[in-house]
Amino acid sequence: MNQTPLKETTMIPMFKPLIEQEEFDASRESLALGWLGMGSYVSGFEKKVKEILQAPDRHVAAVSTGTAGLHIALLLAGVGPGDEVIVSAFNCSADYQAITWVGADIVFCDCADDTLELDLAKAESLVGPRTKAIIVMDYDCIISNHEDIAAFAERHKLRVIHDAAHSFGSSYKGRMVGSFSDICVFSHDPVKTVTCLDGGTIVVRTEEELRRVHELRLLGMQQPAEVMYQNKRAWTFDVERVGFRYHMLNMHAAIGLAQLGKLDVIKSSRQAASRRYNEKLQGIAQVRTPRTDFAEVNPFLYYIRVPAEHRDALRDFLKENGVDTGIHWQPGHWFSLWKDCRAGDLSVTDSVGKGILSLPLHSRMPLESVDTVAAQVRRYFAQL
Repeated sequence: MNQTPLKETTMIPMFKPLIEQEEFDASRESLALGWLGMGSYVSGFEKKVKEILQAPDRHVAAVSTGTAGLHIALLLAGVGPGDEVIVSAFNCSADYQAITWVGADIVFCDCADDTLELDLAKAESLVGPRTKAIIVMDYDCIISNHEDIAAFAERHKLRVIHDAAHSFGSSYKGRMVGSFSDICVFSHDPVKTVTCLDGGTIVVRTEEELRRVHELRLLGMQQPAEVMYQNKRAWTFDVERVGFRYHMLNMHAAIGLAQLGKLDVIKSSRQAASRRYNEKLQGIAQVRTPRTDFAEVNPFLYYIRVPAEHRDALRDFLKENGVDTGIHWQPGHWFSLWKDCRAGDLSVTDSVGKGILSLPLHSRMPLESVDTVAAQVRRYFAQL
């Protein structure tokens, strides 16, 4: 049956995946192989990620989603019922769900006003006798201060889960993100810089942790990954721990491999678009742009901050003029499920949550499209 093509639109979308001939070819070849589960393409994807990370002392495992990776990471860190995990209140709800899944309690920390990263100074007062771990996310185009994070964790004897969902392909002081963290998790979902349709990777320090990841991602089965990576499976095995259906599929990995081959183009085009936004939005009194030159990052989002009383009106204006926008994110303590969690002062998070606005950013995004979006933002504020 022929499918009706998607209707053409003049709207500049918030997200747009970089799907080209290589991704179509990879999909077709992986389907023709006839092994649809976890197999040789997953092995190839893991090896390529490890190569990109330049981390011979780390171990990489592909999983079904970044959120699955966060869940596994918390289990590896020994987090469970009765424990507390400190996390920024300005974060994706996936982090909060993963903490909830392991039965631990969320402790909300404020974000820093200049970087939107977790405010470590405020986190100091939140550490208590039940604190077991801290989740730190690199928000978009500014990487967290991982030296300070490591010192904080060592001082308080905490495990660190590095949520690098936004920062695959980025570096920190010359070292690739994923090469230096305690436990690092990447997301390769439909809107990330490198997509597998859906997927994630988890990076760990030891072979023992890798073995546990392999069991946790495949229903607890003690089935050697090396066998499945040959597009085969063992029929007898033991199960000693609870596990989940969190493994990556061959076709998803094949698409991911095609994407990894374009990482330089993905990164450079997103940097160029983000720098153009900063240039074109300069001088608008009501607009705060990211304070970075984007030199080491592979930007996932481009965001601005505007006065709270203008955010929704600006979104409506941009939509009327052909520009889609997003909000990343609603603060965690605003949700009904987590409104009663222990928290410190969240005044910065509350302010940011009311004024944050994501503008369209795509790989290979024409700079003319950036100019169009920026012109409409400038037009909105000029009419006030």
